[in-house]
Amino acid sequence: MFWSSSAFETVCAFKQEQRQASVEAASELFSSPLTASEEKLHALPISELVSGCKSGDISPSEIISAYGKKALVAQRDTNCIAELMINEAITSVSAVSWGSTVDTDSYASDLVSDRPLLGVPLSVKDCIDIAGHDTTIGFARRVGKPVERSSAIVRLLQDAGAIIIAKTTVPTALFSVDTDSKLFGITSNPYSSAHGVGASTGGGAAMVACGGSKVEIGSDVAGSVRFPAHFCGVWSLKGSVGRWPVTGNHSSMMGVESVQTLTGPLARNLDDLEEVYKCVIDMKPWEYDYTCVPIPWRPVNLREEGRRLKWGIVWEDGVIPPSPACRRALSMVADSLRTQGHEVVDLSPPNIPEFLEVGYQLAFGDAGQQIRDTLLPSETVNPALGSFLDLVNLPRFFKKMLAMFYSSTDPIYANLLNVIHPKTIAEERALIVRRDQFRAAWHDQWAKEGLDFVLTVTAPFPAVKHGEGLKASLMTASYAFLFNLLDYSAGNIPVTRVDKDIDSLPADFMSSPEYKAMNMICKTSYSVYDAESMHGLPVGVQIVGRRLEEEKVLEGMKVIRSALIQKGIIFEGR
Repeated sequence: MFWSSSAFETVCAFKQEQRQASVEAASELFSSPLTASEEKLHALPISELVSGCKSGDISPSEIISAYGKKALVAQRDTNCIAELMINEAITSVSAVSWGSTVDTDSYASDLVSDRPLLGVPLSVKDCIDIAGHDTTIGFARRVGKPVERSSAIVRLLQDAGAIIIAKTTVPTALFSVDTDSKLFGITSNPYSSAHGVGASTGGGAAMVACGGSKVEIGSDVAGSVRFPAHFCGVWSLKGSVGRWPVTGNHSSMMGVESVQTLTGPLARNLDDLEEVYKCVIDMKPWEYDYTCVPIPWRPVNLREEGRRLKWGIVWEDGVIPPSPACRRALSMVADSLRTQGHEVVDLSPPNIPEFLEVGYQLAFGDAGQQIRDTLLPSETVNPALGSFLDLVNLPRFFKKMLAMFYSSTDPIYANLLNVIHPKTIAEERALIVRRDQFRAAWHDQWAKEGLDFVLTVTAPFPAVKHGEGLKASLMTASYAFLFNLLDYSAGNIPVTRVDKDIDSLPADFMSSPEYKAMNMICKTSYSVYDAESMHGLPVGVQIVGRRLEEEKVLEGMKVIRSALIQKGIIFEGR
């Protein structure tokens, strides 16, 4: 089919009108503020919400009313909703899902009692299939093409009794440091309308931070459930390949087996995060998705009295050192753990920049051809991704000349210029061999050091202002992307907020030896850091376990939460 540039504008207008109509229809239903009882219901943890639904003390209409109102507030404040599904939510709690007669003795039926997420309102990232709805991935070409079958994770969640109330916004092609597209517009940070929400699950992070849903189901190939959680002050967890369903979860680069896309949750608190993760595992996801490994939930207890854990800290990745705010958050966690008697050591892992270099080549081995083939005439990707794709597609002889010029002053950028180009099958196989060599080296060092966990920043900066994605670049996702390459379990813990009085750069920073020693990517990225404008934005820390150690990582989060509380450090979100 031939698409004109005017067709692109028409498609965008159609999608925006469709979304606005659903928002206006919901606004007519939920125009009043939350009542006192709805506020109380909204504050319930998942375990109590499910218990109330099963006993009949909480009705589905109450849940939809409370969270429908919150979703509309979230949309008004942040523009985080791609598609509001209130009418479907009402249908989903009909006799089919909740028993033959809602609000009666049917709550005691086996059908209802077997639903571990009964009544839990969820939002789902726009790249995940829901039958009867578009899965756009931010592309205009995919508008008006509703899918016939829901993804494995959505079918599992619906069978578990969850209520899906919305699909959340994504940037065009997903790869981004901000969530912005012509289809949905700009999604803003819940703590500052001038700042963004991070990578492609940013809309979901904003939705959860505003209380518009209990949990967001996102995806992660380079940090997309951790990066926006860090930006928006919520908890998240990326598991290892095979632990959660992925069939029906799309990316802009399908078929990249060397760096696989994963599915994971974001939640406002740790208890809800663990509850939903455990419930999905208890629902036997391997019966929904052939890619899942049949590993049941394995309880872990690391909080036994006197138990001493060993934590390795990666302070810098060798590409972009953490900003003062992010380094402070990491120090706060380290100090709190030491106070509790845990062993905290500095970790110098195998060459991270070289490993990341391998990862970028694997992720963009087609030079972004899949992405470009999906764009309509006049449709563009975000500046950070566009700049990277432009770099990949420069003539190789020109890149070699540039690399020679930068080789002595900026070896990281020079190496990137030399290696970022379309890959042959033989080249890709060689890169996978190198990736696995790094995985082996990490495995050996982890065992040699006797580590329980690794800690690092989730990202080098807090949320950046809208329009500064090009300066921040995709390289700022390096701390998160690293653990996708390793296939380690990793999560984000909200710790503190930016404080302009203690997190600002020195006045003479741009003339300091530290700044002069930075590579070009780092210098450009640091131009977005401004503690004054970022004051009050959330800052998180990343906790990492080995492959398939999701239960242990969640337990490690509890250890950190307890240590911080003992120090009087409590993150208070919106």
